[in-house]
Amino acid sequence: MSKTTIKKTLNIVIPFFLGGGILYWMYRDFDFSALRQTFVNDVKWGWLLFSLIFGIAAQIFRALRWQQSLEPLGEHPRLSDCIHGVFISYASSLIIPRSGEFARCAILSKYDGTSFSKAFGTVVTERIIDSVLLLVFTICVILSQLTVFLRFFDETGTDISGFFHGFTTTGYIVTAICILVTVVFLWYSLRKIRILSGLWQTLENVKEGIMSLRGVKNKPLLAFYSIMIWFSYFFHYAFTFPAFAFTCSLGPMVAIVSFIVGSISVIVPTPNGAGPWHFAVKTILVLYGVSLTDAITFVLVVHTVQTALIPLLGFYSLMVLGLSRNKNQIDR
Repeated sequence: MSKTTIKKTLNIVIPFFLGGGILYWMYRDFDFSALRQTFVNDVKWGWLLFSLIFGIAAQIFRALRWQQSLEPLGEHPRLSDCIHGVFISYASSLIIPRSGEFARCAILSKYDGTSFSKAFGTVVTERIIDSVLLLVFTICVILSQLTVFLRFFDETGTDISGFFHGFTTTGYIVTAICILVTVVFLWYSLRKIRILSGLWQTLENVKEGIMSLRGVKNKPLLAFYSIMIWFSYFFHYAFTFPAFAFTCSLGPMVAIVSFIVGSISVIVPTPNGAGPWHFAVKTILVLYGVSLTDAITFVLVVHTVQTALIPLLGFYSLMVLGLSRNKNQIDR
């Protein structure tokens, strides 16, 4: 087996092994017969299905922003192809985490003749924008809730160290492993990008794509798209709370805090954050008073339903692109 084949295999196996290991640890003693009862009688499926609308909206807003960021580079892909590229990118990342960034650039390159390296540069810009927004959002939530937390600790006679008593020793170990894997993955990704970008012209195109933000004509519209992406992500998550009796009465701040922690946890390279997301959101819900059984039921159901949407959208886009390509060949 060649070294390249081994690396590709590890890129697939390690994320699944990590995510699967965390899920096994969380659900090793879980009563799945009770889960069947929850599915049939206790879940309000209307809310879960309604939340999927915002999952689709987030991806469409991402496609709109991507199309706009490509315009200053002289690239004018069709909006439909941008949407299909984004849909396919999410589905691709389910198989190989973080491969979606390359997949959607390849879609535009194939169907619109867009420069792959320029498109990839705009994707890097998107990630920077999203990271900054998430950081700002996180800081605002922490500052807005700081007095509430301090008052809670003062009135209950507890100190902040007690907040972390919900973590077990194994929980700390899982967190440390996730952080370590993330650091290694980021190092490997940066190294891989340097190797792939050996040609000077490619580097210039990537740089041009990254700097495309300066040439965007309607920057307020770009900001609107960026904000709506995260609002859509949040509502995609928050509207699952009314679907369960044990979360429907929780305040919006619980949804916001668990959403932020969950969003940060998906940095760990597993398929759609499986494992780290479950662990992070479950922990926050437990710290806010939800029972352990209810918390792990919530994350299992929500993640499963919302993840199921991703391959459906990806398959839809592959079908549409395939049919359009066949139609163009027939027309010729």
